Amino acid sequence: MSAKTTRRPPGSPAAVHYAVALDLRAHRYCITLSIARPDEAQRLSLPVWIPGSYLVRDFSGQLLRISASQGERALDLRQTGKCDWQAERANPQRPLRVRYEVFARDASVRTAWLDAGRGFFNGASLFLQVHGQQDAPHTLQIDPPPASAAAGWQLATALPPLRTRKNGFGSYRAENYDELVDSPVEMGPFWRGEFVARGVPHSFVVAAAPASFDGARLLADVRRVCEAAIDFWHGGKGKPPHKRYLFLLNTLAEGYGGLEHRHSTALLCARQDLPRQGGAPAGHCAEGYARLLGLISHEYFHTWNVKRLRPLEFARYDYGRENLTPLLWFFEGFTSYYDDLLLRRAGLIDDAAYLRLLGKCINQVLQAPGRKVQSVAQASVDAWVKYYRPDANTPNATISYYSKGALVALCLDLTLRQEGKTTLDEVMRALWRRCRGGPMQEADLLAVLADLAGRPFAPEIRRWVHGTQDLPLQPLLAAHGVRVLQEAAPLTQTLGLRVAQSCAATGSIAIETVLDGSPAWQAGFAPGDEWLGMELPPGAKRAGKSARAQGWRLKTLDELPLYAGAARKIVALVARDRQLLRLPLALPGSPAKVWRLTFDGAAAPATGWPGR
Repeated sequence: MSAKTTRRPPGSPAAVHYAVALDLRAHRYCITLSIARPDEAQRLSLPVWIPGSYLVRDFSGQLLRISASQGERALDLRQTGKCDWQAERANPQRPLRVRYEVFARDASVRTAWLDAGRGFFNGASLFLQVHGQQDAPHTLQIDPPPASAAAGWQLATALPPLRTRKNGFGSYRAENYDELVDSPVEMGPFWRGEFVARGVPHSFVVAAAPASFDGARLLADVRRVCEAAIDFWHGGKGKPPHKRYLFLLNTLAEGYGGLEHRHSTALLCARQDLPRQGGAPAGHCAEGYARLLGLISHEYFHTWNVKRLRPLEFARYDYGRENLTPLLWFFEGFTSYYDDLLLRRAGLIDDAAYLRLLGKCINQVLQAPGRKVQSVAQASVDAWVKYYRPDANTPNATISYYSKGALVALCLDLTLRQEGKTTLDEVMRALWRRCRGGPMQEADLLAVLADLAGRPFAPEIRRWVHGTQDLPLQPLLAAHGVRVLQEAAPLTQTLGLRVAQSCAATGSIAIETVLDGSPAWQAGFAPGDEWLGMELPPGAKRAGKSARAQGWRLKTLDELPLYAGAARKIVALVARDRQLLRLPLALPGSPAKVWRLTFDGAAAPATGWPGR
């Protein structure tokens, strides 16, 4: 059965149907999968990853009590892999039912959560894939929990409804398995608002919002973000590729993250980052709220850039293994470039705020020794084994395809604007047209650049994307009226350390990372060390002839200058595996530098600045 058979009258049974019941107390989704016409040896599998989050997560680890039957007859369900099953000797003329449960206690945007206050899931973590029928129509039935256990619950999803109640519970349809698992579901007593952006209806759901939450401000600002993105891609010369859109925002005491979907996005933020009634006036955003709007802008931009215009390797997802692509620097990095830029164009942040955000991105890249080790193209491929599995050596061995990819986009944009024939905006739109909003390769980008710019950009892409040399940021910024100021970096960066929060009770500083080539690296510090204190070496100048103190206990690293004074060499007292070590540490004569960006002698940027 092909996807062309999906138009069917309401109530007509689908080829593949999922019924979901909620067990709030056990934190479990109870699922019954019905297959109208199964294969005699029907294969089933649960995805090992979810598109947009490039790590094998093995969702089957939370699957429980799986069984299969046809009518009253139980079938053998043989497990053929860590996430694969096969129903033996099924009758193709009779419906096959598979029952199982999924434990749901992951509060992230990637998998599933269920308790007495809220329910959420991505279909990739819940729904078994029916091999051979992935392109057939799928339906989903979700029943509400008992009112006595979950009063006031509602349901929100971007899936088209079939028969639903006012609260959203009921049945939904999907054209195929891809659409089913690309449509997250939020449940609970959430806040909901609506707006229209360039003719497209949008809904916004917020879970666990505090009493101070300003929903009207959020809707007004997000509408401006969406209109800026739609105008960027289409400008009035075309229609957006989506006829509806849904934002699902969960708020926690602490948290941040997002995951894009074709007609929706799942978001996570700290409650303190929400706009508050009586807060900053329109056009001015607190830092936390600006960060939330940047996240929203990023995920919404993905509606075009990765969900439709996407790597050729993602033309058809393989849910059973890693889907490698060398292009995450483009799809995540260029999206990261435009997320804050669109906030500026929408008037939600000013030039100074935008330059602060850009400077933060630049410093993140320049402070990572891994930028000299790994190209951003290789970082894209290595995402599955490195980016999502950070360890103590990550800053020394890798570079973020988000941050450096954004700076590659910046360098391309500033170069194109400086040469005066085109802009990166026009390149992105031309790519959309060339690839018809579908799969693309690096060769497509190079072809569009050459066509619009009038010269090949292969040398720049080779150096900036496939090489490890630093990007020409400073001269390109200067050409557009942006001045780079060098300011003192924090002491941790000067020493080459990344530390955990100091423990005041024990008076120790936990070392998480030691940057290659840094003073701390030269001294012999290692991840996992506890920095307890410091001594001045014999013969070091001390204040006062009667001074007796030879060493000091450090509670925070900020105390180091207090006790070191003018000394350029100290002895660090370190505990490693309960052994006490003395490490000779040479203190730099001047602090490391970080970048701060400002417009050069003018209140406004030069003509052609991308933020305009």
